[in-house]
Amino acid sequence: MTKLVGVLTAGGDTPGLNAALRGLGKAAIERYGMQIVGFYEGFRGLMQNRTIRLDGSNLSGILTRGGTILGTSRDKPNNMPMGGQFLDMTDTMVENYKRHHLDVLICIGGGGTHKSAAKLMKKGLNIITIPKTIDNDLSGTDHSIGFDTALGIATDAVDRLHSTAHSHHRIIVVELMGHNTGWLALGAGIAGGADVILIPEIPYETKSIAEAILSRSRGGKRFSIVAVSEGAMSRKDAAKMRRVEEELAATGKSPEKEKAEARLLKLRQQHTANTINLAAELAQMTDLESRVTILGYVQRGGTPSAYDRLLATRLGTAAADLINQGKFGVMVAARGEGIEPVDLEKIVGKRNTVPVDHPWVLSAREVGTNLGD
Repeated sequence: MTKLVGVLTAGGDTPGLNAALRGLGKAAIERYGMQIVGFYEGFRGLMQNRTIRLDGSNLSGILTRGGTILGTSRDKPNNMPMGGQFLDMTDTMVENYKRHHLDVLICIGGGGTHKSAAKLMKKGLNIITIPKTIDNDLSGTDHSIGFDTALGIATDAVDRLHSTAHSHHRIIVVELMGHNTGWLALGAGIAGGADVILIPEIPYETKSIAEAILSRSRGGKRFSIVAVSEGAMSRKDAAKMRRVEEELAATGKSPEKEKAEARLLKLRQQHTANTINLAAELAQMTDLESRVTILGYVQRGGTPSAYDRLLATRLGTAAADLINQGKFGVMVAARGEGIEPVDLEKIVGKRNTVPVDHPWVLSAREVGTNLGD
């Protein structure tokens, strides 16, 4: 009997999503004779039953294209904006899954997508997930689709900042994405020769950074490049955030919880200007001109790298193999040189952060890079 496969891409777009769709689709259709139903714009498309039949014609020529032919959204099944309010639309999605007589739903996405997929799994749906995120913060897999491309883009940006920094005797502070993990900033900072790298896993002291920059200046170095992960924090701010998070975790449903949530939200909103504030502090402490570059979404765009195309194809075809085996409730993970299924329940809600003794961190210290501590 022909297996019917549903697939969606959710969360932020990343290079390599189309390569994953192609790998999944071609293997499922050509090797196993399956049929593929794509849902537009992530879980919202599943809820609205907006579909496209994926076949050889629309899977052809997409390997090198960035973004996703299915579109994407950050909508969550249990908290979806509908008519000015947020509603739990999980049951509607289950109904649409059954309406199409699907044997499995493939969800390609990051941490939020995996949480949403796990909720649908608990409703009885057969689920397989494929990891993608430029942050590389998904637990259970060595690499996620999109990280390598974003790392290359970020490194190229740091490279390009060297010439203007050198010409003007400036501090150039460049903010990179990464959410609450430092893989992207750390990798691009090392590869691009940044003099200071700040990541969320290592809270920094601004004074230490300023002293490192002044030491370079006194040694005749005419510029300094500071690579900052968007989630990096000073030790003072990190301690504040930790206290409020611990307070929130200790409270039940009460006015105290609402107050703690409000304080946490305020701290997060204040943090959005962290890189700009840091640049201003460094300028004041060093008496050197500083400039800020925030790369933003440019890191998520463009053509996927060769590595991401390979990874996406491997993960996509492995997902087709798992469908054929009838193995569900798993994430298709990259482990070393191989691909392994990992129980979805074991990795949901967990984050792959940078260990403070990771080889990348140790290498950065060995070449004299200041990590803010």
